[in-house]
Amino acid sequence: MRYFIVDDDMASRRMLERVITEGGLGMVIGEAESGVKALTTVLSLQPDMVLIDLLMPELDGIETMEQLKSRGYQGQFIMISQVVNKEMVGEAYEKGVEFFIHKPINRVEVQSILQKTTENFRLQASLMAIRESLAHIGPVVQAPKQRSVKEIVLTILNDMGIIGEVGSDDIVMMIEILMSQKGRGAQLPPLKELYEAVAHKIGNVDITKESKAIEQRIRRTILMAVNNLASLGAVDYTTAEFEYYAPRYFDFQEIRSRMKQIEEDHQEPIKVKINSKKFIQVLYLEVEDKLMRL
Repeated sequence: MRYFIVDDDMASRRMLERVITEGGLGMVIGEAESGVKALTTVLSLQPDMVLIDLLMPELDGIETMEQLKSRGYQGQFIMISQVVNKEMVGEAYEKGVEFFIHKPINRVEVQSILQKTTENFRLQASLMAIRESLAHIGPVVQAPKQRSVKEIVLTILNDMGIIGEVGSDDIVMMIEILMSQKGRGAQLPPLKELYEAVAHKIGNVDITKESKAIEQRIRRTILMAVNNLASLGAVDYTTAEFEYYAPRYFDFQEIRSRMKQIEEDHQEPIKVKINSKKFIQVLYLEVEDKLMRL
């Protein structure tokens, strides 16, 4: 992985660079002390990942990110911030931030987050390589029976133990909608648009109200998947479903926290952070991959 660091604090830049290089997570190909100074260099170098401070003079992290994307930068962003403002964090996620690194910088947290983003990056690169290789292959004789998108999604949801949950139908429809948008690539549109698209597909409903209901149903379903996988892991972390789905679809630290609680037999479940965007994106990529292999 090739990283670029944008932060007005030199100590933070040095710390991040050491964590990346000493941890074997990749290489830092450049840095800048402000968003303004970062624009030209990032667009020229096209790093895989930009680690960018939220609060900076002239251009803040979100504004810098918007300008880079509007000028053609195709990589990903991780936001660095000591601000715990829900509105700003929410805006950053909506603009395309994958993860947050909190200040003061913690080596373990940085390593954990960068390992997750590296895994996602490699998954997308692998799927891109598959697409490119298939583009050079002639017409393929189709098997007598192709599995549908719905069948593949339900198989995956069944593995996580959530096929009967209230949001499972919403998830199926969402993936069907994404699969119908050819040429869209691996990046998801904003989740709000997807919720509205599913609401339209349901039909004869108040789109705004139904979109919010869909969001809550999907979040509850994903939370149930966390609980199911954590329960599997607490009993036997070598279980195939746990080993495959827990690190790919979820923040593994959240799974581990829930496992610990189960192991200690707490009655009241802790709050678990749900990353619906990551869950849907990984599910979409996996379904696309399985369809390519048919």
